[in-house]
Amino acid sequence: MPTIVPIRPTLLVGPHTQVRLDLNGLSESQFRQGPDGWHAVLYLRGVEHRIWFKEAPILAAAYTVELPLDRDFEFRADAGRRLWRALNGRPQGLPPHAISARRRRRIAHALRASDARTDGATYWEIAEVLMPAHGIPKSDWGTHEVRDQIKRLVKTGFALVQGGYRALLRPSSRKK
Repeated sequence: MPTIVPIRPTLLVGPHTQVRLDLNGLSESQFRQGPDGWHAVLYLRGVEHRIWFKEAPILAAAYTVELPLDRDFEFRADAGRRLWRALNGRPQGLPPHAISARRRRRIAHALRASDARTDGATYWEIAEVLMPAHGIPKSDWGTHEVRDQIKRLVKTGFALVQGGYRALLRPSSRKK
């Protein structure tokens, strides 16, 4: 996951190293050893931060964030920045994979529409359930914009069910 922050003990400790990562208060469910290293889930100022240590952590050490120059660099850098801001008592901002309320509603509608279509419902019947306020006369249905919206919802729902949901787990690209 690109939002897991890889960290290691820092070699450069001096007066500029003021932020400490306190691991002493973590419970067993927040800190565990895996086959690839140690994983921790920190809750700082009400926000969950996931960190990873390649080797067993040293509780009293100062740490640095490692940012591999891979395809997830931007997301790891943002997760590291959010962790640093939390450790410094500053506002962290939204996580990179936050889904807006509008998008969540669209995803829910798309899944309901594709389920209904799989169960044999017509586009008209799906529209009656998902968009009852439109009240479109049957005679206008063939050329109405709501018909196209429902068709797109069904197509989106099928794409999600057939593996497209994985895209929801990765932050969207920031390429411009």
